[in-house]
Amino acid sequence: MKTLKVNLKNQKLVLKQAVLIIKKGGVVICPTDTVYGLIADAKNYSAVKKVFEIKKRKSNKPFPVFVKNIKVAKTIAFISQSQEKFLKKIWPGKLTAVLKAKPLKFPRGVISKHKKIGLRIPDYKVLNVIIKKTDVPLVATSANITGKKASGKIKEVIKQFEDKKNQPDLILNAGNLKKSLPSTVIDMESFKILRKGQISKKEILKITHEVKL
Repeated sequence: MKTLKVNLKNQKLVLKQAVLIIKKGGVVICPTDTVYGLIADAKNYSAVKKVFEIKKRKSNKPFPVFVKNIKVAKTIAFISQSQEKFLKKIWPGKLTAVLKAKPLKFPRGVISKHKKIGLRIPDYKVLNVIIKKTDVPLVATSANITGKKASGKIKEVIKQFEDKKNQPDLILNAGNLKKSLPSTVIDMESFKILRKGQISKKEILKITHEVKL
């Protein structure tokens, strides 16, 4: 398990290494706009399987997916005009939108049994560079063992994985992150909030009113 510090001087070189690892089917722990996360190529079967093993998570609980823009999101999921207007108001940001998945081939653990997929465009420069450079959707989940606490504190994250049999290939150490709630998860069909998070119900209702959803 390799750890690299990320700063303004070495950022380009470090992110290049992270991109190469992901393209080869590896798993990277990366800072996000919420907490540290495990990311990997969402279309690579062995990479997705590895994330499940590292996290010790049951495969019947799908991972959300990071995408670089709305255009890519629309190739993966069915997004209506009104839904697109809503998402453009809130992305990039801390909202995971659960949408009806298009009939594409993804590894088990990306699309739910109800044929839905959770998508998000994060708002964090380091992560967004990786998403753009890999040019693939990335499975994304908090960097913690299932049942343990997700964290934005780098020492807590490293400690969870350092003695484990299954480990990520690379940890990007950006220091301690700003305190944040997880992303808000919302079902875009029923418009039900599935998980409360950083974006409040009040904010969501305001945007739905603006776009007349």
